[in-house]
Amino acid sequence: MAKRDYYEVLGVAKGASAEEIKKGYRTKAKELHPDRNTDNPKAEAQFKEANEAYEVLKDADKKAAYDRYGHAAFEGGMGGGRPGGGGFGGGQQGDFSSAFSDVFDDLFGDFMGQRGGGQAGGRRAARGADLRYNLRISLEDAFSGLQKSINVPTSVQCSACDGSGAEGGAEPTTCPTCSGMGKVRAQQGFFTVERTCPTCSGLGQIVKNPCNTCRGAGRVEKNRQLSVNIPAGVETGTRIRLAGEGEAGLRGGPSGDLYIFIEVAEHDLFERDGPNLFCRVPVSMSTAALGGSIEVPTIDGGRGRVQVPAGSQSGRQMRLRGKGMPPLRGGGAGDMIIELAVETPVNLTSEQKDLLRKFEELSDKNNPESSTFFSSVKSFWDSMKG
Repeated sequence: MAKRDYYEVLGVAKGASAEEIKKGYRTKAKELHPDRNTDNPKAEAQFKEANEAYEVLKDADKKAAYDRYGHAAFEGGMGGGRPGGGGFGGGQQGDFSSAFSDVFDDLFGDFMGQRGGGQAGGRRAARGADLRYNLRISLEDAFSGLQKSINVPTSVQCSACDGSGAEGGAEPTTCPTCSGMGKVRAQQGFFTVERTCPTCSGLGQIVKNPCNTCRGAGRVEKNRQLSVNIPAGVETGTRIRLAGEGEAGLRGGPSGDLYIFIEVAEHDLFERDGPNLFCRVPVSMSTAALGGSIEVPTIDGGRGRVQVPAGSQSGRQMRLRGKGMPPLRGGGAGDMIIELAVETPVNLTSEQKDLLRKFEELSDKNNPESSTFFSSVKSFWDSMKG
């Protein structure tokens, strides 16, 4: 069976740079790695094919020969067609380990969920976890902003050992199993597998005499009181980051961050839509019909006056410029939208009922929407009869 073009195998164009070739190989290696394709019997062969292609194309001399002669450059003898004869054959057919080692750290960093790093014997204390705190505030607080004190259960550095995890503050020693790398490699046939060091749990160090207070962790549980500045204009979903206020790291490692997630409570009078506020205001039938001035509340605790045009219907909206929420990230303040709700009176007296009946008798031409609707209804019924 004829071999596939090496560039095609790696998914790169002919003439690709060394970086593009390496990137293409890394993508194929991740995609075809047998550990990720246990249900694909062809994966191992395709994985070897990608290794073979990369072994050739990563080497400048081999790549030049392949670009000129193709696969024939690596077949013994070549019929004397190439100066020097003999070719490059032998190494590329099965020496996949050198190719795979070029991207081993990147590849296994993705497989194992972490990146390599650090030097043997170096301090590899683990960073503390980030914390989340849900904070519920009122719409008034979101409008004005506030300074809020919160209590956060977290881990802090152990004062007895200064975070080292060792009794008396002694320095941990380098793990003899992984030589401080925090990970070990094991050969399993063709593949080299990298795992977290079982002796030090990936820290690269061990504590011979653990601290009695923190039991070698370098941190202890404690409730902390923090002051949080909530800026004006926040809304539900706003996230505030407090750097270094999360859990303390293991054995003196850096602390994580604290994330404050804001939830703005629903309001009895106002409904928020981004920077704008909506307020539904009931008006009497007479005010809606004759027009007039009504007083409305504003989110800052003040009062505003709105002129209701004569003949207003329920749902009509009027706008108070700049009376909405303040901007969180620049721009102008939002508006306050007043929505009228024409209210039908209840519990009428006999006199009021008589007046309304008399008003109804005189109102045949004062309800244009009703006239239009019932005219359309009559036309509909007439068409159905036909």
